[in-house]
Amino acid sequence: MATITALRSIRINERPNLIWVEIETDEGLVGLGESFRGAQAVEAVLHEQVAPWLLGRDARHIEAVSQQLMNPYLGFHSASAEVRAASAVDIALWDLAGQRQGVPVYIAMGGGVRDRIRAYNTCAGYSYNTAGTVRRSTDGSEAPKGPYDDQIAFMRDAGELAHSLLDEGYTAMKIWPFDGYAAATGGHLIGPEDLRRGLEPFRKIRDAVGDRIDVMCELHSMWTAGAAARICRGLEEYGVFWAEDPIAKMDDVQALADLRRQTRVPVCGSETLAGLVPFRDLLARDAVDVVMLDLAWCGGLTEGRKIAALAQAYARPLAPHDCTGPVTLIAGLHLAMHAPTAIFQEVVRATLSTWYRDLVTELPAVELGMVLAPTAPGLGTRLHPDVARRADAVVRTSKR
Repeated sequence: MATITALRSIRINERPNLIWVEIETDEGLVGLGESFRGAQAVEAVLHEQVAPWLLGRDARHIEAVSQQLMNPYLGFHSASAEVRAASAVDIALWDLAGQRQGVPVYIAMGGGVRDRIRAYNTCAGYSYNTAGTVRRSTDGSEAPKGPYDDQIAFMRDAGELAHSLLDEGYTAMKIWPFDGYAAATGGHLIGPEDLRRGLEPFRKIRDAVGDRIDVMCELHSMWTAGAAARICRGLEEYGVFWAEDPIAKMDDVQALADLRRQTRVPVCGSETLAGLVPFRDLLARDAVDVVMLDLAWCGGLTEGRKIAALAQAYARPLAPHDCTGPVTLIAGLHLAMHAPTAIFQEVVRATLSTWYRDLVTELPAVELGMVLAPTAPGLGTRLHPDVARRADAVVRTSKR
């Protein structure tokens, strides 16, 4: 037995979307998990619904725990508070499994198919996505907060930003210059002038560096199908690697399949979905070219590797998401080492170089645009002890 004796949640007011889970066992081990968005709601689910069932159970039976937590009476097949809580617990249980065996998580999952993977830099800023709203400036007028305030940079001079990334070894980047134009029509229409402005950063990148860098376009599920199709057709000229989450509801399989037939730009989706069924439906209807998943939202590594197996069965590439927290990044990297069709690990150099370092003891190494496999047992990182002792920390523990 590896009996679960305590479940602890930790969140801090400075990063109100983030919540961490620590699971203790009678072996003296502590597993770390994480989720993002609605941290207070996730905290309530963890202690009021999950802990009473989980405490006293065997931490080794990860599949059984996943089956229970991923099938709530309400909230399944979406990244609900229930599923986000289940995701954090699952990541922590896999961390425990790796520690128990003395190997990295991806080895505990059955081993890897690579020892490094290509990174793409999501061109966000230092505080992007921190407090529940995504900063969507479209004019680049804000003052940069540092050398890696890349969201401002891609609106000011995307070509110069591309040079900066290439200088550091990155050969892929993701930008979202269309977001600011959606509000005017509720995402139902994009006019010719807004379309031209949204395409301008892609033109600047190609003029500056040619095809030396791959460029992804994030659309943040802000558009209806007709507007998304117009944007995607405009992107075709610039050889965009994918258009990500192009429509408002990424479980609308019919709309996505129709969109995919109208454009040569590959469609990527979706970090917003959870569990096997939505991904099965997307793949069965030939609605996506690239499978993206977020392990803190989709059900953790247990569900994540099943989604990865679906992607493999349909010969679709896989790209783990991270624009949220350091533990999710590391968990995604373990899946990327393990999953045969994984092609990228998303990173944000602004956060990697700053506040991610303040939260965990170890972060992935990025060398010449490649993210290296973790080598330490388990996830290979711990929450900094100082995090739980901060004045703005909210720590809650449920014990057996």
